[in-house]
Amino acid sequence: MPDPRLPLSAVLITRNAAGQIGPCLASLSFCDEIIVVDSASDDGTAELAAQAGARVIASEWRGFGPQKQFAVEQAHNDWVLCVDADERVSDLLRSSIRATFSGAPGCRAYRFARCNRFMGRYLRHGEGYPDWSLRLFDRRHARWSADPVHERVVTDAVAGTLSGDLLHESAESLEAYFAKQNRYSTLAAEAARARGDRATVLHLLASPLLRFVKFYVFRLGLLDGLPGLVHILAGCSASFGKYAKMLAFQKSDA
Repeated sequence: MPDPRLPLSAVLITRNAAGQIGPCLASLSFCDEIIVVDSASDDGTAELAAQAGARVIASEWRGFGPQKQFAVEQAHNDWVLCVDADERVSDLLRSSIRATFSGAPGCRAYRFARCNRFMGRYLRHGEGYPDWSLRLFDRRHARWSADPVHERVVTDAVAGTLSGDLLHESAESLEAYFAKQNRYSTLAAEAARARGDRATVLHLLASPLLRFVKFYVFRLGLLDGLPGLVHILAGCSASFGKYAKMLAFQKSDA
């Protein structure tokens, strides 16, 4: 007999994720319901999700934080598990979640490690691991921030920690990865501009350098070989790009 499903809603947002969504949804089969909020996919994502038993909701794009919060609000259960289409719940993490719901959960929110696969290798150090992610929470005590990029869950509760990894199985090419980092740095610069934040040349120079020292040296990213080095340098480049774009905005606004 299959294990009973937990009183938990898995929620995710998608756009053109047909090549990734199948394994993701399969790893969420222990949840009472799965909600997919899809934004104008044209590759069959919504149809695949519906065939897998998910409740699919078509919705316009709001930005990452608002879109994820909208998805959370569509759940039938107050407890939600938020994942992305290219992520999988590992066996150990699933067992930890089951154990948490074997009685009344002791916390209102939980975090767990996110393990990123990059250039064919799971990163275990540096910026790629443990990449703590707060993704399981009671929506009455937590919510997604309104940030259009680099969104996060904000909560008034003390978060617990669960064993097991959320596996990030990104299959994108380096070209696609760098293009995504470029988009994210633009969104981050635009968000900073909207808040009235200011950048200086010192930010432009120091932020990438400090980021490299932190993650490659002190967080031992060097132990992840070439993939670890490329991953950290990409992050440094994105930091440089963000501040360069902020400076460009400041010059154009002057």
